[in-house]
Amino acid sequence: MSTNIQQVIAAEQNPALRTIAEKIVNKQRITPEDGLLLFEQAGLPFVGALANFVRERLHGDTTYFNRNFHIEPTNVCVFACSFCSYSRLYAHREEGWELTTDQMLNIVKGYDGKPVTEVHIVGGVHPKLTMEFFADLLRKIKAHRPELHIKGFTPVELDYMFRKAKLTADEGMKYLHEAGLDSLPGGGAEIFHPEVREKICADKVDAAGWLAIHEAAHKLGMHSNATMLYGHIEEFRHRIDHMERLRQLQDKTGGFNTFIPLKFRNKENDMSNVPESSVIEDMRMYAIARLYMDNFPHLKAYWPMLGRHNAQLTLSFGVNDIDGTIDDSTKIYSMAGSEEQNPAMTTAQLVTLIKQAKRKPIERDTLYKVLHDYSEMEVDKIDVDPSMN
Repeated sequence: MSTNIQQVIAAEQNPALRTIAEKIVNKQRITPEDGLLLFEQAGLPFVGALANFVRERLHGDTTYFNRNFHIEPTNVCVFACSFCSYSRLYAHREEGWELTTDQMLNIVKGYDGKPVTEVHIVGGVHPKLTMEFFADLLRKIKAHRPELHIKGFTPVELDYMFRKAKLTADEGMKYLHEAGLDSLPGGGAEIFHPEVREKICADKVDAAGWLAIHEAAHKLGMHSNATMLYGHIEEFRHRIDHMERLRQLQDKTGGFNTFIPLKFRNKENDMSNVPESSVIEDMRMYAIARLYMDNFPHLKAYWPMLGRHNAQLTLSFGVNDIDGTIDDSTKIYSMAGSEEQNPAMTTAQLVTLIKQAKRKPIERDTLYKVLHDYSEMEVDKIDVDPSMN
C-alpha cells in the first residue's frame, strides 16, 4: 500500500469511512451500505484518492481510446423519455431524420482507407425500422468491411425489435449476432429502480428486460458495456441499486467491458427545470463508481457528454478510458446542451489530452486489444504518419 493512500486513510476522521477504505485497499468488496455511505458522507479528496489508487492498481497510467465513428439511423422514436433532447415522436417525424440502408452504408464507405476499428450504431425506436431492416444493414457492412467491429443497438431498440418479430431475447440476439452484430453499447439503462424509471422513461424496457438482453448477448460470447444516467431526480440509493444490479450480472456472466456514468444534461427536454450536477459531484460519481464496480475492468468517461476538459479531469478519479475519436455525427448529447456541439477529436488531440494528464495514451480496439502505444511518440507526427491515419 502506498504511503499516500495510507496518509489519506489515516487523515479521515470518520471511522466507518476508514473501514471502507481498508476494505478497498485489501481488495474486499464493499457492500451497498458502504457505497451509500460514500455518497452521503465521503468528500471528494477521500474518494478521489481511493479511486485513483484502484485505477493505478488495475491499469497503472494506461488510458485507452479507440478510433470509432457513429451512425444514428433515426431520431424518430415511439417513446417519450422526459430527459431526452434527441428524439422526435413518430407523430412529429417531419422534425427528425430517417436514414436509408444505402445512406448508412455510404457513411461506412466514407471511412474506407482509414484505420477506424469500430462503428457504433444507436438511434431512436422507429416503428417501421424492423429487425430484418437492421440485420440487412449489418450483413452489408460486414460484406463491405469484414474486420470493422459493429457495436450497436441498446436494449430499448432491441426489445422493440424482438417483440415485433415475436422472438425471445435469446433468439433475437442470436439472429443479429449471426447477421454481424459484434457487441452491445451500454445505453438505455438510465436508472433501473422503478421509482425513478416510471417517472423518466416509463414506457420503455424495464430493468429486468435490459439486463436479460445483455445476459443473452453474454451467453453468445458477445461483450457489452453498461451505463447509468445520473444527476437528475434520482437519489444516492437509486444509484447504488443500479450499480448493484449490474455488478450481480457481471458476477454471473463476466461479459461487461466497461461502466460509463452519463451526466444528465437539461437543455431542450421535459426536465429542463432540473439543475445539472456540479463538476465536484461528477468527479465523486466517477470515483465511487470505480470503487463499487469492482468486477468491471474499465471505467469510461464519455468526453462528448462531459466536455473534453472535464473528461481529462476524470483521469484522476478512477477513469482509464475516454472513448474515441467519435467523428462529429453524434447528436445525442450536443442536442441536450453538452459542451461539445460538434464532437470530434483527432488522434493527436486525444493523445495530447491524455498526456497532459500525465497518463499513457493507448489506442485499443473494442475489446481492449492494444493497437498502438503513443506514450513515446511525438504528437506532431501522429496525424501525418500514414500508418496512424
